[in-house]
Amino acid sequence: QVHLVESGGGLVQAGGSLRLSCAASGSISSINFMGWYRQAPGNQRNLVASITSGGSTNYADSVKGRFTISRDNAKITAYLQMNSLKPEDTAVYYCTANLRPRYGAWSDYWGQGTQVTVSS
Repeated sequence: QVHLVESGGGLVQAGGSLRLSCAASGSISSINFMGWYRQAPGNQRNLVASITSGGSTNYADSVKGRFTISRDNAKITAYLQMNSLKPEDTAVYYCTANLRPRYGAWSDYWGQGTQVTVSS
């Protein structure tokens, strides 16, 4: 089975930084994009940032210039460096990846989520 495990969330003051990690494990044949979504209470889940296998990135307008997504293909791990955090960044952050297991079809996988809380 394939799993995505996030880590790095927590409580930080406004203006601070956090780094999220998302490690994929299991029998994985190929992996395409990896990304981060977030969901605040009462809101829908929205894309924060994504990165393709070739390194092309995409960001939500609200995080451009503050967040940086990267990945280590050898470790099958994606990172989200979050700087200049604001209270409105408070949400549960979910990692997602589009990948093909060794014995399966291309599918989207999700992590369990990690809470990020930014205090004012």
